[in-house]
Amino acid sequence: MDSNLEVELRVNDLLGRMTLEEKISQMQMVSLSSLGFDKNEKVSPSSLDSLFQGQSIGCLESPFIGVDQIAKLSEAADDYLRNNTRLGIPAIQIAECLHGQLAFGATIFPQAIAQGSTWNTELVQRMSAHIAYEASLSGVDQALSPLFDLARDPRYGRVEECYGEDPFHVAEMGKAFVIGMQGNPEVTKEHIPDNKLMCTAKHFVAYSTPIAGINLGPNNVGPRDLRDLHLYPFKKVIQEANIYSVMPAYNELNGIPLHSNEYLMKDILRNELGFKGYVFSDYEAIWMLEHFHKVTHDKKETAIGAIKAGIDLEAPKPYAFSELEELIKDGKIDISLIDQAVTNILTAKFKAGLFEKPYNAPKKVSEMVHTQEAKNLALEVAEESIILLKNQNDLLPLKSSNLNSIAVIGPNADQVQYGDYSATKDNASGVNILEGIKNYVNNTIKVNYAQGCTITGLDNSNIPAAVAAAEQSDVVVLVIGGTSMTLSGIGWGKDIPGDYATSGEGFDRTSLTPPGIQPELIKAIYDTGKPIILVMVHGRAYSIEWEKEHIPAIVEAWYPGEEGGNAVANILFGEVNPSGKLPVSVPKSVGHVPTFYNTKPSGKGFYYKRGTKEKPGRDYVFSSPDALFPFGHGLSYTQFEYSDLKVENTKLDRKESVNISMVIKNIGIRKGKEVIQVYINDKVSSVTTPIKVLKEFRKIELKPSETKKVEFSIPIEELGLWNKNMEYSIESGEFDIMIGSSSEDIRLTKTIMIN
Repeated sequence: MDSNLEVELRVNDLLGRMTLEEKISQMQMVSLSSLGFDKNEKVSPSSLDSLFQGQSIGCLESPFIGVDQIAKLSEAADDYLRNNTRLGIPAIQIAECLHGQLAFGATIFPQAIAQGSTWNTELVQRMSAHIAYEASLSGVDQALSPLFDLARDPRYGRVEECYGEDPFHVAEMGKAFVIGMQGNPEVTKEHIPDNKLMCTAKHFVAYSTPIAGINLGPNNVGPRDLRDLHLYPFKKVIQEANIYSVMPAYNELNGIPLHSNEYLMKDILRNELGFKGYVFSDYEAIWMLEHFHKVTHDKKETAIGAIKAGIDLEAPKPYAFSELEELIKDGKIDISLIDQAVTNILTAKFKAGLFEKPYNAPKKVSEMVHTQEAKNLALEVAEESIILLKNQNDLLPLKSSNLNSIAVIGPNADQVQYGDYSATKDNASGVNILEGIKNYVNNTIKVNYAQGCTITGLDNSNIPAAVAAAEQSDVVVLVIGGTSMTLSGIGWGKDIPGDYATSGEGFDRTSLTPPGIQPELIKAIYDTGKPIILVMVHGRAYSIEWEKEHIPAIVEAWYPGEEGGNAVANILFGEVNPSGKLPVSVPKSVGHVPTFYNTKPSGKGFYYKRGTKEKPGRDYVFSSPDALFPFGHGLSYTQFEYSDLKVENTKLDRKESVNISMVIKNIGIRKGKEVIQVYINDKVSSVTTPIKVLKEFRKIELKPSETKKVEFSIPIEELGLWNKNMEYSIESGEFDIMIGSSSEDIRLTKTIMIN
């Protein structure tokens, strides 16, 4: 209990005092939802006794209720564990915090795919710091966030939870989230500061590209792609942000489920990447070894497989780890495995300061969260996440003075959509797009609303009313998209009657067109001849080839959080200049999947005789392998000029950095933000390397006619490859440095030589 001593000494002292039963209890979790209130609205002592039975516990699950109720439960549980157990060991309270604390009353920020679209690490860091502040007020200690999975298959339902398809971009965005939530890496080496949360890196590893895009499906990725793509973001967050916890993936990788994979969980995660935190199992994933993957035949064998692989804590409740005590007594496993797991968990508890900081609930947490400041931040993130994909003839921004009426049509026009891991999607919790437009025009323009159709329904009887609304208006804002289940996870979730989820965990698709009869609605509105702005509110890339050809303006909003309606309105009417950039490539059709920018030289075919329906060819017979919209794409209401690319030294050795600078000028008439993207190509390599890979990016703001010099320094280490012997090496030769506004819009190029 002496906080002046080193953490390691304190952990060893406590471990030496613990019984085997107490140790195993640290490797388990229970939910605060099991507690009850008495008639005085106090947490009942009997429910505390029933849940804990005088025993400490490793983790507590924060329930999906209001923040004030969570605070009461947290305080009662914390007091019980400190004062009614033999050693007084506090528990780590965990919560989902992907885009806000998963609790009623907390601020709902844009979904992760939208956060990735900001390409603004400083903004995401501010956002996650605020999420940590709100969650810590109600007693949360650890977030089960963020994800470092790569969104390279839009059929997969959890694309919305990812930052994007590129490992460098994902690493930087995720690292920013972790630093904002946990604290400065120099500080978190020793401890977690006040009002911060421990973070959990998910899902280790190669979870998000399953065969056929089916959640939890097998992945047979090779060793080079595993390291180049999937391990890279985890390496960065472990080594550069001190992530405190890692959650293994549900899936199997090359025949071995991650929760029993000693090579990946020990040799790679611990020994190679240097992870020092604790491993938190995904929900029911240990149970799945026996009942889903079929690699164990009973609880005992399941427990042996998981503990030997280095899984420290079983969630959400004891299944296999309940057998550990008997396995030790029978000599089936060594006590050192238990001691190591408990050491990892206790180390996190001590470094988080749990022993020194009893939780005392504020009088009214709900009055301290969801402040105007928080809503302003949610609005800012949403505004920077929205992407202008197309703007033919400068239809946008809309000019209020030129409009008498506007039609707002579509299934997501009058409905908030937040994505999964949200506590609600009740319209009372936020601003939908219809409301946002009404807020903006403030009765100066007539707004004609019609739903047109539902998200997944096949009833087209309301399309005529939508057509009539369009015909009565000067311009149409057509809001399409999908929806996700609230409170969504592998074993839990909540649906709204008549509203079936089309995205999120376990909601994978075989087509990428807007669901239901939304394509029919789009074409019916198009036939009116009215100018249309298509706004997409959803969690995965849609293949909108027809829409790209026919609709003059297209806006990607993803799931934009509780201020999404106001953010979209500000973009549409030019109060805010759009600055979001695609974090994923958009495929022309599901048959083009996977579509990603960093292909190998052979990745887009050999013949280069692109086919069309009118003129068949090769690569493909009736199409092209190119993306419908490329990675990094996003338009602005102004224009940016790139010039004067300079490389400090074009001949470098392996210990140097590539130091480059360029000049960016706003040559338009509006203030705007631009994302400068730096790509690298290894021109000749011993193993094949991508035609371009992102290695730096930065978002800057420029006033009209303003010029800025932008500098980057890229370590030569970033230009290496895994050679034929699977050794990481930096090879001699020429490298192209490409600077652009997207992966396809390259403005400046220089060649360097590595000796």
